[in-house]
Amino acid sequence: MFIKPDPATPEGEAIIDLADLMDDLRKRTGEWPGADTVDILEGWLRRFSFEISGDLPQQATGRAWVLRRWDRHGEDITLWSDEASGRAALAHDVRKSWDNVAGMDGVPHRPPADHQTAVDLFYGPEGSHEEQGYSLYAADISRHIRAPLSLSLSDAEACAEANSSAVFHPQENPDDEGLPCIQLAGILVFAYLDADRGAIRVSVHLDTTYEQLVRADGTVPMQVEIEDTTVFDNLAPPPAHAEPTGWKAFILQLARRTALSDGSKRRQGVDANPEKHHYLQ
Repeated sequence: MFIKPDPATPEGEAIIDLADLMDDLRKRTGEWPGADTVDILEGWLRRFSFEISGDLPQQATGRAWVLRRWDRHGEDITLWSDEASGRAALAHDVRKSWDNVAGMDGVPHRPPADHQTAVDLFYGPEGSHEEQGYSLYAADISRHIRAPLSLSLSDAEACAEANSSAVFHPQENPDDEGLPCIQLAGILVFAYLDADRGAIRVSVHLDTTYEQLVRADGTVPMQVEIEDTTVFDNLAPPPAHAEPTGWKAFILQLARRTALSDGSKRRQGVDANPEKHHYLQ
């Protein structure tokens, strides 16, 4: 079976161009000389890129504060969960080396208690010491997004893979309007301290749950435990609707018989209730 190149695509157009070049060569020489063929193929192959794309989709899974310190002996880089922790660590190291600057250019002999003041006095104005310095900044922590899972709650391997892909979204600072949240298979679980209610609150949001986990009735099987006590459990399938009894059963039976009778008459081309039909029009 022959493959017909599509001239509307860059690849198809390139193949047709190569065929034309080789046909012209044969018309001119009566054959395909090796040296000329190599030259044609070399130029033609330059039109293509065979590199594997390095642009893999990424997902931000959190944020860290990067503390970088350097002096004439080298540099040191550490990661911290928040800015205050990084600054406190920097101030701690500054105080350990305070004797190196004490009494110089108005620097007191004892380091101040305030972290930022101690750091500013130790390093001096920005750019005043080329041999030493520091930087403290926030950076996202990212990872390559894995291929979509064929997820099933009865598949232990698939569940373990999904669990290992869970992401924690912290509240970045006290002024952040967001709340601490775990994201797993599209499920969002918030756990936080609520001053208005004076309680620890746990909130589960299922609107974006992966479709593979949603049952036919639209619910998500879930069990919630506090310590060793189960406080919520909908693992059992929802109960079937009970058939009505008594007068409700009589009305339902009568309605079904009426519907069957009307349907039979309509199939025969007769309106079961012409007055009602006229009223609906």
